[in-house]
Amino acid sequence: MQSDLVLERSRSKMGKWVQGLKEKLELLLFQRGLLLFAIGFLLGRAVILTQVTPFALPFFGAVFFLKKERTVMIMMALLAGAVSTSNLENTGFIMIGIVFFLLINRFIKLSSLSLIKTLPVLVFITSMMGRLVLSLIMEGTLANTNWILAVVEGALGMILTIIFIQSIPIISVKKRTQALKNEEIISFIILLATVLTGTIGWVIYGFSIENILSRYLVLIFAYVGGAAIGSTVGVVTGLILALANVASLYQMSMLAFSGLLGGLLKDGRKIGVGMGLLIGTLLIALYGSGPELLYPNLIESGIAVLLFFCTPSRITSQLSKYIPGTVEHANEQQQYLRKVRDVTASRVEQFSSLFQALSTSFSDSDTLPEEQSEREVDYFLSHVTEKTCQTCFKKETCWARDFDTTYSHMTNIMEELEQTTEIRNHSLKRDFDQHCIKANKVIEIIGKEMSHYQANRMLKKQVRESRKIVADQLLGVSQVMGDFAKEIQKERDNLHQQEDQIIDAIQSMGLEVGQVEIYSLEEGNVDIEMKIPACGGRGEGEKVIGPMLSDILKENIIVKKEVCAEHEHQTCHLYFGSAKEFLVETGVANAAKGGAWISGDSHSTIELGAGKYAIAISDGMGNGERAHKESTETIQLLQKILHSGIDETVAIKSVNSVLSLRNTDEIFSTLDLAMVDLQDASAKFLKIGSIPSFIKRGDRVMMVESANLPMGIIPEFDVEVVSEQLKAGDLLIMMSDGIYEGVKNIENPEFWMKRKIRELSTDKPQEVADLIMEEVIRTEYGRIDDDMTVVVAKVKRNIPKWSTIPIYSAPSFRKKKAQ
Repeated sequence: MQSDLVLERSRSKMGKWVQGLKEKLELLLFQRGLLLFAIGFLLGRAVILTQVTPFALPFFGAVFFLKKERTVMIMMALLAGAVSTSNLENTGFIMIGIVFFLLINRFIKLSSLSLIKTLPVLVFITSMMGRLVLSLIMEGTLANTNWILAVVEGALGMILTIIFIQSIPIISVKKRTQALKNEEIISFIILLATVLTGTIGWVIYGFSIENILSRYLVLIFAYVGGAAIGSTVGVVTGLILALANVASLYQMSMLAFSGLLGGLLKDGRKIGVGMGLLIGTLLIALYGSGPELLYPNLIESGIAVLLFFCTPSRITSQLSKYIPGTVEHANEQQQYLRKVRDVTASRVEQFSSLFQALSTSFSDSDTLPEEQSEREVDYFLSHVTEKTCQTCFKKETCWARDFDTTYSHMTNIMEELEQTTEIRNHSLKRDFDQHCIKANKVIEIIGKEMSHYQANRMLKKQVRESRKIVADQLLGVSQVMGDFAKEIQKERDNLHQQEDQIIDAIQSMGLEVGQVEIYSLEEGNVDIEMKIPACGGRGEGEKVIGPMLSDILKENIIVKKEVCAEHEHQTCHLYFGSAKEFLVETGVANAAKGGAWISGDSHSTIELGAGKYAIAISDGMGNGERAHKESTETIQLLQKILHSGIDETVAIKSVNSVLSLRNTDEIFSTLDLAMVDLQDASAKFLKIGSIPSFIKRGDRVMMVESANLPMGIIPEFDVEVVSEQLKAGDLLIMMSDGIYEGVKNIENPEFWMKRKIRELSTDKPQEVADLIMEEVIRTEYGRIDDDMTVVVAKVKRNIPKWSTIPIYSAPSFRKKKAQ
């Protein structure tokens, strides 16, 4: 125990020491500018084509523009690098070029020109002038070669300025939050390659530092970015090094080939990438530079591989996050999207909590109903006593000594006058006459104030009812937003293994699959997208792939949507999902009063996204266009609220409150709503002023009914919900009052309708609807005295059109799904 504690403390101290060292290095490299100083030193040494120095002035100009506070330090670094090569010509060129750059920049400031737009041109001019002035000083004349060299060097400097402006922020910023663009990656590679030219001539034990570092650079990028990035780094690095040292031209082929091989062998991790470099070195060195250089090249590659193995994985993984196409970059993007998703879900949850708090504030009353009633009575009596008892000489006797008796008498009188306009309880009037000397006046004032009291009570009742409606609606919105927040937070599972297994299973049947994307494997909510070659309308998805998925997932999977290819070289898109356990088939028959065109009835049959099927009939009070408009608006409003996900009871109350607030005329509508759950066939019936519905199960006919006033008559009511369990084969028959009450000469319409439904010889919904409509019209000798609508729904078990195809090669898939 003691040793574990000591070991833990030593680890903690070591971790703190490493963290402190890391912070100091970051401080020196990034904040103090040591990294820029080292790059400037190497670029000051860099020379190409034996006498061209195109790197120093562009680097100085880019740092001057991006980090002006580092200008003096970078100038010293460039001059120090040039001096270290013992080349006075390069040192003089860099010094003269910097002086010209600073002088011309002063004129640019005075002319108010933008430095970012003029910087490449400024570098071109200063580089060209520096080279010409240096040639004039050293040679005394300007030959044509001097002009050509100056122009070429200035053009290279102008291009390198644009490259350095893009690449310097990558190495000077401690942490980046965005991925690198392709241009930034290439610019960064060019910067690193130009920096390596500053190491030309450095040799340790006969081995070239530039060769070791260039191969190490290729290993890093091949491991991080794959074959494309690796070969690109090899080509760029080899080309720039070859310009600096023409004898190293074969290095470009070696580095490019090694980067390509290393990227292709990336799946073998660091060993595979290192083997790619060694193989590339062996081939190019053996057949390109000759056997005499084979041994030193292999040793240099071996040292680069050793450095590569010693590179911490944290560095390569951190670099991978900034290169598009890598797994680390994809994970970083997923993490960013996850943060955005969490922030969005959090905001939605906040709104949900806000609506819930508002709902609570609307539903909570300041006082209980009993306390409110007592307080209203007290206020009422205080108004009465102000007009009667304030000037009475018996005020103290009545309201001090006999308070209970006085209060009881006056409240009893209130109750009497609240029901009628005069007091019918003679004993109460006699007792009050004996108690009060102004009894008649008090009774008269109470009668006059009673109308105001009743109006005030009615107003407060309406306010309470309105508060209750608003509270229910806000609570419904809160619940919908809470569910939406949960849906946002659902993260797509990493189901690559299952996708590969599905591809293998389908290909084992001889079918080609382009791509499989699994978004959800939740039971009852499967969501799979698939791309296959043009099927030519053969229905491979419905006939083969769907049954195979049904066997794999152990539930019925069907093609939800199919987008066929227009040409044979394109692909078909198939969208698979879970099939519902039950289906609802409907039939509708309707007729307007007197055979008119416009009916006051409206109906709707909609499948909601939550696996529910809604059937609704609304009957506008009266007939004609106004009734049709009323019932249609009721149905449309109900559809939109149900689609939003709000509970059906709250939806109906919301529709009712809207209609009650909107209606100015005595036009109301009934609503008959049935919600069928397609997973278990349970049904909820909500009837608002509507007539009974009927369920036919074999020879049995059951009636579903409840009592509620029509929509819009009163602003608040309790919705009575009737639940029934339906079964496969049941017929649900819903109708408006024109059907149920359309037969005038039948004393018992309920018994008559049950008998007619029981005698039906067909179970097809449309035929049943037509037969019921025909029977009612024929019984009335062809008269249509009211708008008539009948909707028939048949509950059917969902049997897949095609049988499952057994797949015996996916046991791990089933095991994974079961977990």
